[in-house]
Amino acid sequence: MSTLVVLIALGVASYRATHLVVHDSIADPVRDRLFNWYDRKPTSTPRDLLTTLISCTYCAGWWVSGAVLTTYLSATGGWSEVPLLVHGVEWFAVAGVQALLSRWNDTRAEQ
Repeated sequence: MSTLVVLIALGVASYRATHLVVHDSIADPVRDRLFNWYDRKPTSTPRDLLTTLISCTYCAGWWVSGAVLTTYLSATGGWSEVPLLVHGVEWFAVAGVQALLSRWNDTRAEQ
């Protein structure tokens, strides 16, 4: 099982990666293409799901947190140390840190 410091570090990394996907201008060309693709057929459920995913900090954050945790566990060989259920709990922890940081950032921006 990962330590608290590792989970916090992964949460911070997930927060930054989520903002890269959802807000940063470097990803604007990809997001613009996806939104244009959605605009051609806005009644399409898969298109709606994808555009919601890339425009929602909390939706994207969940999946980005899972990707960051999976990458970390793969790179460190941490898969076999504990049962898979523990990694699921770790995913919730990493996503929770990411969501707290995103919420703090949203609140700070409103002021």
